[in-house]
Amino acid sequence: MTNNAVRLLDCNEGEHAAAILAILNEAIVNSTALYDYVPRPPEAMAAWFATKRANGFPVVGAVDPSGRLLGFASWGTFRAFPAYKYTVEHSVYVHHAHRGQGLGKTLIAELIRRARAADLHALVGCIDASNAGSIALHQRLGFTHSGTLEQVGFKFGRWLDAAFYQLLLATPARPVDG
Repeated sequence: MTNNAVRLLDCNEGEHAAAILAILNEAIVNSTALYDYVPRPPEAMAAWFATKRANGFPVVGAVDPSGRLLGFASWGTFRAFPAYKYTVEHSVYVHHAHRGQGLGKTLIAELIRRARAADLHALVGCIDASNAGSIALHQRLGFTHSGTLEQVGFKFGRWLDAAFYQLLLATPARPVDG
């Protein structure tokens, strides 16, 4: 599938929760993209979408011409203190059968566009340090390495390092305290 055949849309719970859950659960079981151990149950998606809605966080999906979700991206609170209000932590997940086709780049580029429009200043990604593909993707999009927390996770019988990458935007034009 070429990237030209992909359409971006705003995901909604009723139409996309099951596909998002399947992508997340595959990553939980087979990768270190998520530091979870146990697949999430379907009922977890209601709370996940409620949090996104309540905070105005986007959930962007990439769908094929038939409407099948191939990947998604979102952001959430970086840290729950007021001074971090211009910073978000983003995530992007692509269905395992569609990785390496440019979908991650398309989804993150859309998050960057929306972050500028929302007057955010920093996007932060926490990437397992062994995930060379995701690191390279972020670097191609202008993200820079801002630090690695060594051995903070343990999964698949080994210690995992969490690498942080960030992209600073020129927005907002007039940031304010409070």
